[in-house]
Amino acid sequence: MTSSATPFKRVGLTGGIGSGKSTVGAMLRDCGAALIDADQIARSVTAVGGAAIPIIRAQFGDAFIDADGAMDRAKMRELVFKDATKKHLLETIVHPLVSQNTWAAADAARQSGSPVVVFDVPLLVESRRWPTQLDAVIVVDCRPETQISRVQQRSGLAPEVIESIIASQASRSARRAVADWVIYNEGLTLLDLQTKAREIAIQFGL
Repeated sequence: MTSSATPFKRVGLTGGIGSGKSTVGAMLRDCGAALIDADQIARSVTAVGGAAIPIIRAQFGDAFIDADGAMDRAKMRELVFKDATKKHLLETIVHPLVSQNTWAAADAARQSGSPVVVFDVPLLVESRRWPTQLDAVIVVDCRPETQISRVQQRSGLAPEVIESIIASQASRSARRAVADWVIYNEGLTLLDLQTKAREIAIQFGL
């Protein structure tokens, strides 16, 4: 997958909720990669003053904008998990803005001399466009029981809510099928995980 025509590599990083994907992303950044977090960009466009807010207000109503002027993430999450049409509508608003900001950040990283940019994309497999735009894909994987436990510990969400999120994402097998590297993050210490991230980074020349 990786092209030898250019030293600049575009690497996708994905995994289910609670897999440890973001932790691996931070470790790759520490190894010298430029890290672009698609979720963070999505949050920025739906935060106070974000480019998506006027459109969300117009399409969904004031009830989905909180007192500070940001998108009410809890209300919106509840809505889109119940209504696929509303989910699609939100995606048509947010995704183009995220894509625009993501590639602007990648261009900036390239111009600054970064040899590798890692795109942290939770829904990489679900997107038809992402795989064609990447030189390699890293998947962080673990058991659903572990996902539920980790997410409960960090956010306090009810198990059934976490299960619905997992069900809405690509299956483990679908993610693994597109992977160039799979990190099985089950029973690993942070040091173990860091070692695996570093081994992959070395293969990118970092």
